[in-house]
Amino acid sequence: MSTKIFRFFTKQKQFEQDMLENGMQYSSFYGDSLKRLKKNKMAMFCAVILIAIILMAIFAPLLAPYDPTYQDYSAVLSEPSMAHPFGTDEYGRDILSRIIYGSRVSISIGIVAQVVASLVGVTLGAIAGYYGGKIDSVISRIMEIFQAFPDLIFAMAIMTFMGKGMLNLFIALGLLTWVRTARMIRGSVMQLKEKEYIEASRANGATTFWIITKGIIPNCLSTIIVLVTLGIPNAIMYEASLSFLGIGIQPPTPSWGNMISAAQTFISYRPLYSIMPGIAIMITVIAFNIFGDGLRDALDPKLKN
Repeated sequence: MSTKIFRFFTKQKQFEQDMLENGMQYSSFYGDSLKRLKKNKMAMFCAVILIAIILMAIFAPLLAPYDPTYQDYSAVLSEPSMAHPFGTDEYGRDILSRIIYGSRVSISIGIVAQVVASLVGVTLGAIAGYYGGKIDSVISRIMEIFQAFPDLIFAMAIMTFMGKGMLNLFIALGLLTWVRTARMIRGSVMQLKEKEYIEASRANGATTFWIITKGIIPNCLSTIIVLVTLGIPNAIMYEASLSFLGIGIQPPTPSWGNMISAAQTFISYRPLYSIMPGIAIMITVIAFNIFGDGLRDALDPKLKN
């Protein structure tokens, strides 16, 4: 790689150092974005909620009062009490413990599904946007095929074909949401590839792989972060829907979706059985959406003062 390219991409760092040496305050893009995000009280409140949910998922064995699969037939469908704050299910399992452990499923599926979607979407979107022409047309047609089917039906078809299981659910939800990421990255790459610093890199002999991975994708990072943040609640909802329909997470593994499905029969006289996992889903999804909206506003360069 030419030393000219290296010097070109280190100019920003040198500029920052010169500003600091001259006693001038340098404010980076992400520094400004963080300041704007902190001013959004609702987004920060939702961030605290999400941190609490993630910690609950991580430390579930310490927080849950019971083993989520332990069956106590002497306390089947018991009402809320000191021993079981949310009552028990049809097998005498503690509902609170199962909700706590269910957060592990929802958070892990939401994050892993978005990692899969980001890897596929960023790769195909960057290739389509950079090369254009026939390659762009082929990838665009593939995206249109994936978008032609309703999301939930498409996910059901994938799970039916691949079979039930956590790994297959990761893949299904990742394939379900990659198109939006690919479209956003494709548009960003089409704009960035015409920038002067990309032209300079190309003129100095930089490879296509280097230009895409080092010169273009890092400048799409804010878009990727927002897409991941807003995509996680969608994945959580799809997982809950698939588990509710019986083709997602299978019992006895606790999942908020399969808990609601199992509670249908008892909803008339044990409403907390279905209400509590439903509230858990609602709080998590709303918190992710509000935080994602706040993060998107904070990362919008047009709002930079």
